[in-house]
Amino acid sequence: KYKDVEPTLKIKEVDGLELVKKFSEEMESMLKRKVEAVERLVEAAEDADLYHEFNSSLEFDYYNAVLINEKDENDNYVELGDEFILEPNEHFNNLLVNTTYSDIQLPTNVYNKDPAILNGVYMSEALNPIFVDNFERDPTLTWQYFGSSTGFFRLYPGIKWTPDENGVLSFDCRNRGWYIQAATSPKDIVIVVDISGSMKGLRLTIAKHTVITILDTLGENDFVNIIAYNDYVHYVESCFKGILVQADRDNREHFKQLVDELHPKGVGTVNKALTEAFRILKESRSAGQGGLCNQAIMLITDGAMEDFKYVFEKFNWPDRKVRVFTYLIGREVSFAQNVKWIACNNKGYYTHISTLADVQENVMEYLHVLSRPMVINHDHDIIWTEAYMDSALFASQAQSLLLMTTVAMPVFSKKNETVSMMRCPRATTRPLFKKGQANLPLHLYNGFLFRKIILDFNLLVCFFFFQKRMLFLTNDYFYTDISGTPFSLGVVLSRGHGEYILMGNTSVEEGLHDLLQPDLSLANEWIYCITDIDPGHRKLSQLEAVIRFLTGEEADLECDEELVQEVLFDAVVTAPMEAYWTTLALNMSDETEGGVEVAFMGTRAGLMRSCLYVGSEKLSNRKFLTTDDKESIFTMDHFPLWYRRAAEHPSGSFIYSLSFEETPGGMPEAVTVSTAVTVTVGGKTGIAAAVGVQIKLELLKRKLWMAAQQPNDTDCSAVDGQCPLSCQDDNLSCFLIDNNGFILVSKVSKQTGTFLGEVEGSVMAQLINMGMFRKVKMFDYQAMCKSTHHHHSGARPLISPFYAFLAAVKWLITECLLFLLEFNIYSFWHRDNVADAKSVFHHAHRHKKHDMLQPCDTEYPIFVYEPSIKETNGIIDCGDCKKMFVVQQITRSNLLFLVTDTVCDCSIFPPVLLLPKEVKYNASVKCERMRSQKLRRRPNSCHAFHPEENAQDCGGAAEIHVSLTLLVLTLAIATLLQR
Repeated sequence: KYKDVEPTLKIKEVDGLELVKKFSEEMESMLKRKVEAVERLVEAAEDADLYHEFNSSLEFDYYNAVLINEKDENDNYVELGDEFILEPNEHFNNLLVNTTYSDIQLPTNVYNKDPAILNGVYMSEALNPIFVDNFERDPTLTWQYFGSSTGFFRLYPGIKWTPDENGVLSFDCRNRGWYIQAATSPKDIVIVVDISGSMKGLRLTIAKHTVITILDTLGENDFVNIIAYNDYVHYVESCFKGILVQADRDNREHFKQLVDELHPKGVGTVNKALTEAFRILKESRSAGQGGLCNQAIMLITDGAMEDFKYVFEKFNWPDRKVRVFTYLIGREVSFAQNVKWIACNNKGYYTHISTLADVQENVMEYLHVLSRPMVINHDHDIIWTEAYMDSALFASQAQSLLLMTTVAMPVFSKKNETVSMMRCPRATTRPLFKKGQANLPLHLYNGFLFRKIILDFNLLVCFFFFQKRMLFLTNDYFYTDISGTPFSLGVVLSRGHGEYILMGNTSVEEGLHDLLQPDLSLANEWIYCITDIDPGHRKLSQLEAVIRFLTGEEADLECDEELVQEVLFDAVVTAPMEAYWTTLALNMSDETEGGVEVAFMGTRAGLMRSCLYVGSEKLSNRKFLTTDDKESIFTMDHFPLWYRRAAEHPSGSFIYSLSFEETPGGMPEAVTVSTAVTVTVGGKTGIAAAVGVQIKLELLKRKLWMAAQQPNDTDCSAVDGQCPLSCQDDNLSCFLIDNNGFILVSKVSKQTGTFLGEVEGSVMAQLINMGMFRKVKMFDYQAMCKSTHHHHSGARPLISPFYAFLAAVKWLITECLLFLLEFNIYSFWHRDNVADAKSVFHHAHRHKKHDMLQPCDTEYPIFVYEPSIKETNGIIDCGDCKKMFVVQQITRSNLLFLVTDTVCDCSIFPPVLLLPKEVKYNASVKCERMRSQKLRRRPNSCHAFHPEENAQDCGGAAEIHVSLTLLVLTLAIATLLQR
């Protein structure tokens, strides 16, 4: 059908440079709208604070996100838990939300009726209409947040928040990257922790938790190192000796692991440690490295007895460019004055931490101090966070992880009597992906520093997909910056089906008729028409929206006319397919009937047609071509797998792939066969579509065996008296394998889907040696491996003291139990039993440690068929016998047919497996990897000091900073960077 219209077609080459420039401008405009939404929230928050008078006896009921819709035993709503209407909303990933009101979340360690909380919540009620108005102005927004220094978190739209399995609400907005980055400028931090003998037991547990909490306040714009001291100065990571490293997630988690392994001993000598800390910061500043803004030392100790004044005189006075924050650990206050003196004389802040519950609030004080210069200047800096996976916010809703970024701004008090920063609003949105000239996914990555430049290059890349299959593609990459943001934008075009677009003409009337056929569907994740701006359009599918646009029913619909024209053309050209498939069904032989399950096709414009040959209940893979099987349909970021594989193989090839539902113990029962449809215009060949069928595996197997068996009337004399062998012969094994060595058909059904090397290791090894298959090393840089030693897990950040408390109690019980066992307190136990019990306990403890998983890199092999070798055979010496095999490529397919004898036992050869193995780096390589920095664009501004800040406000037992209320109004555009 495409050949019929070939003379009328035009082939247009995609201009990647123009495309990335166009997309960059659209992204700039879209992200600018998010900043404007934040600015409206900031203005409203500052006005609301200006006219609010603090009322210590205020009584006010608000929607508590945990308590909403909860009732007591009398069927009455609990306090702060009034009725709050929640409805599923597709725009918010079908979460139950309330788009009329926001609600309030508080961490467990914050009292929900504290006067400061009630006044802050009451004042911020003024943001509700702004949230709603922002969403109406820009319906691509999703989440909008307002975070307070007192700990409350206002979220729009309102949702129901569920505590974790321990009943703890560990989420604290003040620990989020958007809050901290909006509140402070980049930081160089050296954490100095006392590990002398006096720091044993609970003191060391509190000190470790303090270090971890400080680490959790750092991000990719910050730099850090940790020094532990007793008689000597120890870098917790020797690889980082004398330098600052970027506080990215990997380094933070690595530091947490090392801190967890610290043990107390010796005598503390703080002077040497402080001297080393000042040296690191000075050298970093002199070399133009690190954050180039704030510098601070965090001293964590249970006391300071030495004469340390001369250290500050030598390294920090009179300019005091390095702030020193001190944390006195434990209940003893004998050295409180010394520790406080250090902070107060170095523009820092002193806190006393006597319990695990004190850690969070006391650590946050240093952020208030660092924010003072910004507060005094009233600098409304706009910050964008790095891309991050936000699982914490919506963990209770069991949503998949979403890649997000956040734009945030600080909010300041306009009252004359106080200089304060209040909170931070933020908002979330989905990026608007338009097809433009080519249907390409847009991926945003924070961190590339480019001037106004547009670059392009090409690479040969391996494309890996489900079931360890591989394609080799040549991609063209185009990228540039997005003005006004720290982001860059990249577009990738694959050589082949990504290079050209087919342009054809057809009338709207003819196209509309064919669009309405029941076998047709469009890629619903693509944006043919923008349906998420007008609430009345949100329930429309893309196909419905296109039809309404073409008929003029929705005059205000904004659609991509070029893409719609492509769809119309494809609909007309492919319209006869339904009748063609029906004819095939009527003429299908009895032998084939029931074996062919579905025929399907997809076009370059995202149009799909399909025809069922069996009832849907009889399909071997009922998820195929549905949204439950994303790999088989057009999605926002990829074409169907069967389309991609067909498009990247030589024209005229038929590509066979196993198709099965992923169920426990499930076996493949069907095979998809696809091929590309190409057209040539003016010497340029483009791919218009891909077509295919899904057939039962049993049909393929039956036809293969029929073709390979010996006919009953074979005249053996014609072949020198020897009849050809048959796959039904017990002495032979026959395999149909694909171009990656996986078995599609075997005499043993359970081998289907298995890698040939697992079944016939000797044969696979020989095929590799002969060059018919080549080994390609693949690497997984996000793998998890069993840890050889116990370490702190970064999977659940210690942002709540309750988790740390539980850990401390567990440790205490463990130690007490061992103590009791050691001294045989249980008198009814024989000493031998005690020894056995200790042995079992330690064994179990070691086993638990051994099973811990930690991030690692792994390497694993993939094998790829070399198409230049069409057939081969060989004899393998297996010791006591020789094993023969023959293998031949099946023409115009990705399949090979292998026959080998079963008489010879070749088990002396090990199987060839695809198992991953951990990559063990030598110390120098591992160190270099950890020390390397991610490229990033530095923030435009720095607020390190201000002559008007009150350095004497430096902490103490009586201080509670009511005046320094930090509001980070982050219109969290946790922009969904998903896919």
